[in-house]
Amino acid sequence: EDSIGNIVVRKRATKGKERSPSVALQSHLDMVCEKNSDIEHDFDRDGIQIERSNGYIRAKGTTLGSDNGIGVAAALAVMADKTTVHGPLEFLFTIDEETGLTGAHGLQKDFLRSKILLNLDSEEDGALYVGCAGGRDTLLALTIEREKTPSEGVVYWLEVKGLSGGHSGIDIDSGRGNAIKLLARILHAIGSTTRILSIDGGSLRNAIPREAKASIWVRKDDAGWLNGQVSVWNKTFLNEFATVEPSLKAAVSPLNKAETEVLTINDQKRVIDLLLALPHGVIRMSSDIPGLVETSTNVATVKTEGQTIRVGTSQRSSISSALDEIMSRVAIIGELVNARVETTDGYPGWKPNMNSVALRKTKQAYTSLFGSAPEVKAIHAGLECGIIGEKYPGIDLVSFGPTILGAHSPTERVEISTVERFWKLLTLVLTEFAGEQEN
Repeated sequence: EDSIGNIVVRKRATKGKERSPSVALQSHLDMVCEKNSDIEHDFDRDGIQIERSNGYIRAKGTTLGSDNGIGVAAALAVMADKTTVHGPLEFLFTIDEETGLTGAHGLQKDFLRSKILLNLDSEEDGALYVGCAGGRDTLLALTIEREKTPSEGVVYWLEVKGLSGGHSGIDIDSGRGNAIKLLARILHAIGSTTRILSIDGGSLRNAIPREAKASIWVRKDDAGWLNGQVSVWNKTFLNEFATVEPSLKAAVSPLNKAETEVLTINDQKRVIDLLLALPHGVIRMSSDIPGLVETSTNVATVKTEGQTIRVGTSQRSSISSALDEIMSRVAIIGELVNARVETTDGYPGWKPNMNSVALRKTKQAYTSLFGSAPEVKAIHAGLECGIIGEKYPGIDLVSFGPTILGAHSPTERVEISTVERFWKLLTLVLTEFAGEQEN
């Protein structure tokens, strides 16, 4: 174990294969803890309730943890396996990948001996990944003032819910709705007839927000009007998102709250203007790899904390200058409404090496097993490979895994049949490397 909590386990080579090159299998130990709002579940105490359905393993109302539990499981299975012929092996388990790639960032430079690393954190059967995007976060904080409600009224929850959410990198080009952005559209349309007490939405920097809500004050005489406005917006959203967001719904419900303080008109406008103006989604597609998102940004969270409203955004790009540009754009929009702006250090991208020996052997193994060549791809997400490659210059990296859908959301599921294919590919690649002699 290193100083930050990463773990490496070593396994001796099969007899006679001691001079083969050492290969590391790498996966991360943590998962994204998301659940539907109607599910009672404490991730610190309650086990994941799994079920088999239509060829998939999924969880009941929560994330499953196949990202990256399936990689951890495969590594443990290789540890226990006594039939696969292999050279010296290392098993690297990193911590806190989902909350900022903490384990990879803290990895000691002398922790690994291997010059070949198989990352088991990809989510598409039939694809080998050789590159990824770098990313950073831009955090915006607005100091707000409050005042008494102008007259007697009623307080409601205004909610946008039922969205699919998903990974803010992998799923950013899916056309799915962002609950925070949709809520801001309603708040902008109904204007100062309603007054905001608080606004909250999203939960994680790397997830597209599925739910967002605002507590709002309205005069008693305008309660019926408010319900009518929400009904109109439901029709609007259905017209825009019916195909990708069939469960999307805007709703109002009474909030038993006495007369209270609301945001001033000026600060309410600042908040809504910021949420509307912030870009969300694909900024540019790659000119080099068809279908690859090059640059994107995600409006991830909004949270009211006393006299401060905090907005969290995350930016990704496989080109460092493009990442700088979209971060600057988000920061400038924040500054225009007098928000305090903070940026994180983020993580580097992973530049593809099409001459990689690990890539060549994995492609050969896949083709011999399944009779067709795999796709070679880059991913619009942060893989730990980028950081590991920076810490271990020259290390040969490739990433693969079974098919996982809906990662980072309660619809997360892993396709059972692809897990067997993943296992066969992994063990054959290890055997192929065992046939080599280390220089």
